Amino acid sequence: MRSVWLVARVPDGLRLVGIWTMAALLMGAACAADDGASARDFKLTFGDYLYHDAHGQDVNLRWQHGDTHAWLGEYSDASFGRQWRTGIDGAFELAPALQLMPSVQVASGGFVGGSVNVQWGHPWYVLAGWGRTNLRPYFNLNFDPNDAVTFGAGHQADDGSQIALTLIADDRLHTGQRDWHLQGRWPVWGDQRLTLDLLRKTGLGDGGPVRAWGWTAGWDWPAWFLRIARDPKQNFSTQDATRLSAGVRF
Repeated sequence: MRSVWLVARVPDGLRLVGIWTMAALLMGAACAADDGASARDFKLTFGDYLYHDAHGQDVNLRWQHGDTHAWLGEYSDASFGRQWRTGIDGAFELAPALQLMPSVQVASGGFVGGSVNVQWGHPWYVLAGWGRTNLRPYFNLNFDPNDAVTFGAGHQADDGSQIALTLIADDRLHTGQRDWHLQGRWPVWGDQRLTLDLLRKTGLGDGGPVRAWGWTAGWDWPAWFLRIARDPKQNFSTQDATRLSAGVRF
């Protein structure tokens, strides 16, 4: 992963070429080696964040075993700087159709955060959760308030399709920040999958009141995936962001 950050010291055009060339090579290798096997424990994601006059980059390696996930990543841009992060989450069956889903993560600069969600029901379900951090500097790649409560409801079908409505609302810093997500996922054309997320955000941001719409669209193949997102007032800042991501599972 070090080679990705070497291109951050050269002009923007060359940096982007380096990042996306590396992503394309990895995805091409994955496709060439794709033998239809479903066991892929690792996911490597390259992300580029396009702002009005700047770029940010993120590299993230995620591991999965059953319902347990662990990740290690790094984000960097000229304004925020560089931050490493790692974390783990899981799901535990408390009773039929009742799950407890805790998570914890830490980051360079002394950041520590965690959350716990409870989900009940299948195929229709409801969700409630609560998150807290130590309020140390942190570039939030979840793009929702971290010190917040979560409520949601949705449907998960046996064919892998899913639709959900989720609210994440600040309950600590008195900003009134609320993110509503209407998310859908559908299998298409065999092993491929389409994911859409419509975002509505309101609340007090760095530049005053925020009322904005955003969206994310993604396409998954068995071994690799692409994402594009438009997020006005990212993290309730004054910056509008377009995010491009590509990754490989192996």
